[in-house]
Amino acid sequence: MPTFEHNEIKARIHHYLVSKTNFLQVKDTMQEDQLRAFVETAIDRLCQETKLTVTFEERISLLRELAASVISLGPLRPFMEDPAINEIMVNGAKSVYIQRAGRTEKTNVSFQDNANLIHTIQKILAASSTSRRVDESSPYVDFSMADGSRVNVILPPCSLVGPVLTIRKFSRDLTTIDDLIERKTLNKQMAVFLTAAVKAKLNIVFCGSTGSGKTTLLNVLSRHIPEHERIITIEDTSELRLMQEHVVSLQAKTANMEGKGEVSIRDLFVNSLRMRPDRIIIGEIRGHEILDLVQSIASGHSGSLAIVHADSPKECFNRMITMMLMSGIRLSGEQIQQQLATSIDLIVYVELFMDGVRRVSNITDLRCNKEDGSSSLADIFTFNQQRVDEQGKVVGDWVMNKQKPSFYEKFVKRNIQLPDGFFTAT
Repeated sequence: MPTFEHNEIKARIHHYLVSKTNFLQVKDTMQEDQLRAFVETAIDRLCQETKLTVTFEERISLLRELAASVISLGPLRPFMEDPAINEIMVNGAKSVYIQRAGRTEKTNVSFQDNANLIHTIQKILAASSTSRRVDESSPYVDFSMADGSRVNVILPPCSLVGPVLTIRKFSRDLTTIDDLIERKTLNKQMAVFLTAAVKAKLNIVFCGSTGSGKTTLLNVLSRHIPEHERIITIEDTSELRLMQEHVVSLQAKTANMEGKGEVSIRDLFVNSLRMRPDRIIIGEIRGHEILDLVQSIASGHSGSLAIVHADSPKECFNRMITMMLMSGIRLSGEQIQQQLATSIDLIVYVELFMDGVRRVSNITDLRCNKEDGSSSLADIFTFNQQRVDEQGKVVGDWVMNKQKPSFYEKFVKRNIQLPDGFFTAT
C-alpha cells in the first residue's frame, strides 16, 4: 500500500476533484452538508482506485481542510478565485466592494444579514488555523488565510455599519523580477540595481501607502538573498513568502483576555539578534523597534529589509525620526538623523497611480555628510509623469541619476558587479 505525507495526500485529492469530477461546476450550487459528502465520496473513490491508505483521523482532517477552503468563503468565493481582483471589502451585509486592477468598484453581491456575515467571518477564521479570535469582547483581528491572503475584521460596537471584512489577496502571479518589469512596476535598469543592492547587503526600507505593493516588491527582491544565509522574518500578520530554505518566521502575539501574554515586534526583534541572523526582515515598522533596528545595523547586522507606511521618501525619513524620538532615546534631532542616515542605505517608494498601476516612484539614497554629520536624500531613480492619456493611462518614464551613491563601496567590498558605465559621475 502506498503511503504519503498529509500535504501530498491533500494535493492528490484536490487534483482528483478537479480533474476526475465535476466539482468546479457544482461546488457553488451545493449546501455545506452536500459539499462535505461530495468530497468524502471523492476520497473513497481515490483510495479504491489507487489503493491509497488513509486513516480515520487523516480522513477527518482532509475533509475539514478541503471543504473549509470552499465553504468558508460563502458568496465571496468567486472573488477569491478571480485573479484580476486583488482586494475584497465588505462593509456590512449589504455592501461588498472589490478592487480590480487598482480600481475600486461596488458589486451586486450581498449576505442575508449581519448574522450570516459574522458566521462566514468565523468560518474564514477557523479555516486559517490561527489561534486568534474575534467577538464582542475582542472586536477586531488581523490574520492570514492558508493561501497567504491577509484578512482584517472589525465588529460592532466598534464598527457602526455592521461587521467589516477586508481581504487583501496574496498575489500568486508576481513571483519574479521579470513579472514586475512586465507589469511596469519598474524598468530593467532599476531591477538590476535593486537585485544587486540586496546581494550587497544594503539596508533597505520600502515605503508607500496601503495596497501600493510594498510587501510584494519585498517578497520578489528577497529571492535574491543568497541561499546559504540565515533569514529571520518578523511580522504582525504573516505576509512574507520567502523561497529560501533557511528561513525562521516569527509573528507577534496579542494579549489574551486577561491582558497578558503580549509579544511585540520589538520583543521579537531583540530576541532575533540572539538567533545568529544573516538577515532580518521586518514586515512593518510602527514604533520603538526602529531604534533596535538602527542599533543592530550599527553593530554589524547589515542587509536588513523593512517596511514603513509613508507617502514619499522624505515622509518615510521623517516618520523614522519621529519613531526614534518616541522611543525616549536621549539624542538630539540632528543626532537621530545622523544615526538613521549612517544605518539606512536606500528608501524605495512604491505608489499606486490613478491608472491602477503600481510603480516604484523613487529609489532614494539616504546620505550622511561625514564632515558635518548632516543628512540628505538623493534620488537615484525617479518616475517622471508627463501626462494622462484619453484612456486614463499614466504616461511617463523613469529618470536615473548617474552619480555614484554614498553606499557604492558596499558593492565593491562584496564584489557585486554592476554593468559597465552604470554609474559614471562621482
